[in-house]
Amino acid sequence: MLICISVGILFSVGLYLLLQGSVIKAVLGLAVISQAANLVIFVVGGLTIGEVPIITSKTQTESVADPLVQALVLTAIVIGFGLSAFLLTLAYKIHREVGSDDLNDMRNLRG
Repeated sequence: MLICISVGILFSVGLYLLLQGSVIKAVLGLAVISQAANLVIFVVGGLTIGEVPIITSKTQTESVADPLVQALVLTAIVIGFGLSAFLLTLAYKIHREVGSDDLNDMRNLRG
């Protein structure tokens, strides 16, 4: 139950940041939402405390977490980090060109 509440809080904080008028806050909101989605995927795979995700002859298959889900979450974290680095670089370039990180100021630009 605690994990469900924390996922809901993370999604709501990320959505709040996305709806702000700043590019930096939108990047941070996207990062928070991606971490909440990673937490959801991790929980769906099953949480087992004190068990490794490797099946040996001594372990029972019902008490073992799925290692595929853990690998997918690890891959999603790396992709999210790369996306955040790219978006922060893009936000820096926008701030240098426009002089502001406000999304409303960018609507008036003509290219």
